[in-house]
Amino acid sequence: MQDATRERFARTAERVGAHQDEQAAELAEKVFSFVAPMGDERMLDSGTGAGALAFAHVREVVAVDLVPELLEQGRKRADSFPNVTFVEGDATKLPFELGSFDLTGSLRTLHHIARPELAVAELARVTRMRGRVLVIDQIAPVDPLAASELNAFERARDPSHARALADIDLRHLFESNGLVLMRNEYERESRDLDAYLDLAGCDGEARDRAHTLAPPGYAAELGWYLLEKR
Repeated sequence: MQDATRERFARTAERVGAHQDEQAAELAEKVFSFVAPMGDERMLDSGTGAGALAFAHVREVVAVDLVPELLEQGRKRADSFPNVTFVEGDATKLPFELGSFDLTGSLRTLHHIARPELAVAELARVTRMRGRVLVIDQIAPVDPLAASELNAFERARDPSHARALADIDLRHLFESNGLVLMRNEYERESRDLDAYLDLAGCDGEARDRAHTLAPPGYAAELGWYLLEKR
């Protein structure tokens, strides 16, 4: 799975960065409103991509990703943010000590990880006691058949997709790691199918298959979770 992630995002890093730029202002406003940071936090952005959560208004940000090409895209965008450091690393084996951060976050990362429970455990481990954890990710329907169909489409579009988890599964992961839910929201995100396939570099036979498997009027449901480590 890591090889598929490296290959897909190395190939599409510039597209990911450009897409992030289109969403940056709106995302920053939503994150600021949802998290309400004090401004003096040391923050980790795990699975940062091109720096989606990294450019936050906090004291210091360490942005970690598995894909060097994505990190390079992030560095290109960091000129106005000298408080951000980009580090190559694995979200399931973070190279930081216990309780190193006041705030940790993960945006649209868990569904790319074969064992998301390890990534959540690492977020919890490196967050200090009473620190906060932000998780934003696509969530699957509760119905197993609908979830299977969704994941089949997403894997056809993007081989690095492992599995979108249902809301209840995410909540169980949080609870098992001593993370207490402070706030959550759900957001329905309509997607233009062809633009969505383009973003993943999906073409040829894979694109035909993805079109066949795409749910009618495809829209993704995102879950936003703000948690406290206790």
